[in-house]
Amino acid sequence: MIPQADPSLRIERFRSEIDRAIADVVSSKHYILGPAVEAFEADFATYLGVKHCVGVDSGTDALALALRGLGIGAGDEVITTALTFSGTAQAILHCGALPRFVDVDPASRCIDPAAVEAAITERTAAIVPVHLFGHAADMPRLMNIAVRRGIAVLEDCAQAHGASINGRRLGSFGHASAFSFYPTKNLGGIGDSGAIVTNDDLLATRLRSLRNYGMQASRLICSTMGFNSRMDELQAAILSVLLKHLDAGNSERLALAEEYRRELAGLDLLLPPDDIGAVYHQFAIAHQDRDNLAYWLRVEAGINTAIHYHPTLNRHPAFKDAISDQLRHSEWLSARLLSLPIQPEVVAGKIATIARSIAKVIK
Repeated sequence: MIPQADPSLRIERFRSEIDRAIADVVSSKHYILGPAVEAFEADFATYLGVKHCVGVDSGTDALALALRGLGIGAGDEVITTALTFSGTAQAILHCGALPRFVDVDPASRCIDPAAVEAAITERTAAIVPVHLFGHAADMPRLMNIAVRRGIAVLEDCAQAHGASINGRRLGSFGHASAFSFYPTKNLGGIGDSGAIVTNDDLLATRLRSLRNYGMQASRLICSTMGFNSRMDELQAAILSVLLKHLDAGNSERLALAEEYRRELAGLDLLLPPDDIGAVYHQFAIAHQDRDNLAYWLRVEAGINTAIHYHPTLNRHPAFKDAISDQLRHSEWLSARLLSLPIQPEVVAGKIATIARSIAKVIK
């Protein structure tokens, strides 16, 4: 069997370094918001080219706290995509705002800037573009729209660790950006954790308070309503180890994606965008009979795939009150996208075998 992903294989690959990092934390007697968290925050901010990184306990909390920190609340509308994980829209609901779903660009599969601008109303307070599958949304156009219209931008970078546009890292464009370090991510730990990054000094200070019960620095006085959303030392230490290997891992993913393109050429498939700045968190093909293809790959060849994201969020009961614009491209893709295995530890040396199995099923 070939799994769709297996984060334990990556942990095992760097096990000796990770074991030392864990032992250091245990010996330090600092387990929450200590030196390991501070070191990771500094290193990740430097890696992205931003001033501040605030470690939190999940990617969804990163989005929700960032929205609160930006002043988003009841009565506000937040424009985002319905072709994403539910955490993106859940975060909007958690701060009392209302999601407004707009369509994606069919080529990039990320939010369409033209659809964003057309959806802006007097209630629009923020835009949350999602860099889907490790491919970049059009941040230059989105930031141009946001600046002209006086709207905040929060990048959802949960699938885009290390991705870039013309050499500039994603996460450095918006007023703030949210990352998830869920185990299957390109940079993932051995549990839940996340981070918010920003160049705004005041916002960073506000976020450090919000993640820790609304307390200011070391004073045990709550100045506002806050949350228990702190990154722990173990996750930070493990992430610091894996951050050193992130670029190499992303290069491996890019090489595997190029191999997929060669091997799958000529088949009745829509391949993902060929983008040099992408980091291929997923290699998502589109096929008209997606479910049948996935079934026979698993049954006949032992190849596991995944469906991301079906149905689109506008069809989830949790978002029944959200505003949905025309989502023709989003729903077309949602019914056809199939994520092939692309984690280097899973598929290195196996791409040709997977491609032959796909060709056999399709033909």
